[in-house]
Amino acid sequence: MKLSRLIRRMDSLGLVAGPFPEKDPDVGAIHHRSGDVRPGGLFVAVPGFLSDGHDHIVEALDRGAAAVAGQRSVIEKKKILIPGTPLVQTEDSRKALGAISAEFYGDPSKSLKVIGITGTNGKTTTSFILESVLKAAGLNPGVIGTVDCRYMGRTIETRTTTPESADLQRMMAEMLKGGATHVVLEVSSHAVDLSRIFGCRFDAGVFTNLTRDHLDYHKTMDGYWRCKKRFFTDFIAKSGKKDSAAIINRRDPRGRELFRELGEGVGRPRLVSTGFGEGDMVRPLDFEIHSSGISGRAAVPGGSFALESGLAGRHNLENILCAAGAAHALGIPPRAMEEGIRRLKSAPGRLERVENDRGLFIYVDYAHTPDALENVLSTLKNLGTGRLVCVFGCGGDRDVEKRPMMGRISGRLADLSIITSDNPRTEDPDRIMAHVEKGAAQTCPKMYDPGTLKRLGFSEKGRALEPDREKAIRLAIDASRPGDVILIAGKGHEDYQIIGDKKIPFDDKKKVLEAIGGPGAGGGG
Repeated sequence: MKLSRLIRRMDSLGLVAGPFPEKDPDVGAIHHRSGDVRPGGLFVAVPGFLSDGHDHIVEALDRGAAAVAGQRSVIEKKKILIPGTPLVQTEDSRKALGAISAEFYGDPSKSLKVIGITGTNGKTTTSFILESVLKAAGLNPGVIGTVDCRYMGRTIETRTTTPESADLQRMMAEMLKGGATHVVLEVSSHAVDLSRIFGCRFDAGVFTNLTRDHLDYHKTMDGYWRCKKRFFTDFIAKSGKKDSAAIINRRDPRGRELFRELGEGVGRPRLVSTGFGEGDMVRPLDFEIHSSGISGRAAVPGGSFALESGLAGRHNLENILCAAGAAHALGIPPRAMEEGIRRLKSAPGRLERVENDRGLFIYVDYAHTPDALENVLSTLKNLGTGRLVCVFGCGGDRDVEKRPMMGRISGRLADLSIITSDNPRTEDPDRIMAHVEKGAAQTCPKMYDPGTLKRLGFSEKGRALEPDREKAIRLAIDASRPGDVILIAGKGHEDYQIIGDKKIPFDDKKKVLEAIGGPGAGGGG
């Protein structure tokens, strides 16, 4: 594809900030990581958190880049000159990367039905439910999210919840070529703020909820909220797709605010409300939450369907309603909603049961925010008849203030809280645990020694510290008795721990299986 064609796409969006280059080479690939550049590729220099792509232009040229695009302010500040090679200047190289990539890959989102799901919690589970519903309707969905990228039986590992725009456009193009009809995309706040979804045309956007998270990045809850809203005001309302829809969970206070604001806006998307109230378009008519899941009946505009799901908890009922709302917006009939919801047994690392022959109810969950931890612990406390044990920690180099909050929640709801290491990154694990333990002590005064717990178990509500996550998991199992419920929280589907700047293999579910005697220990309690 000629460079001039890519520049024209940028220019149509007001992103070109300098004269068109005289040379007009063929561009064979789009790159934003200099180490990936191949001869004939266009390297787009993007400012990053740890390094600036503009500092790697020479490397990109050495690897054969045919042209370079960069941000004018950075080019001028760093006095970047590359004689003999076309240099495209832009006002915003992140947006330019999205626009260029969309053009290069044939604007795949224009031909696909694209559904974006955003919110602090529930994105992954809602994406799995919607994927199952779309399959039940005879469609071919692809999914891009926290767990992986998958379509038509193929699975690709992802580095982030929402990939960089060039990777996202390439994945969607591959999905379209492979026969996919729909793409379900988890949209993080980082993806909105860093323009990873720029150039993507959405048919629908889903809002699950908003609670405390990512304040190490957004600094304030108001900043976090403004970013989430932009997904709907800047991308759904202005998607360019006919009759784009916003599906809003009005059980959440911010959802009610968003629904009201979108309803008052000019050029607003079609609105679909979900919740438990009579005025909500998608709602349960009746329901029961029990140890094996959720049952009842749900209403959608123009009909209703039987609700039978293996997912547990009121928070998962909200996720189900969000997925049903999106399905309704896409014209999926209630019978496919019913079948798709019934088929999905669980989502990886989301209240995922680990079968065993010790009579224990062991679950692995991704809960790593205060709200998510409270939801999961409340669900298990209401469902179980035995004692509740929670193993959890908090990530390093992230929001410090949520640590004691999560400690207080576990101390209040769990009978035994075992505070351990999560992904400490470059922080001292003991320092992180001390922050968590400070909160836990406020709601759970008794401190247990790990050695005593291992030998004698526990007879009254308490807490313990065990920095080694594998030992903490084993300690929870050793201290429990048949009928007890154990939650291993924080990492869910992840198969690694980040210690320093290294990823070390670590899988909570595998560690549980090793502790109880391996995969052959199945039985179910």
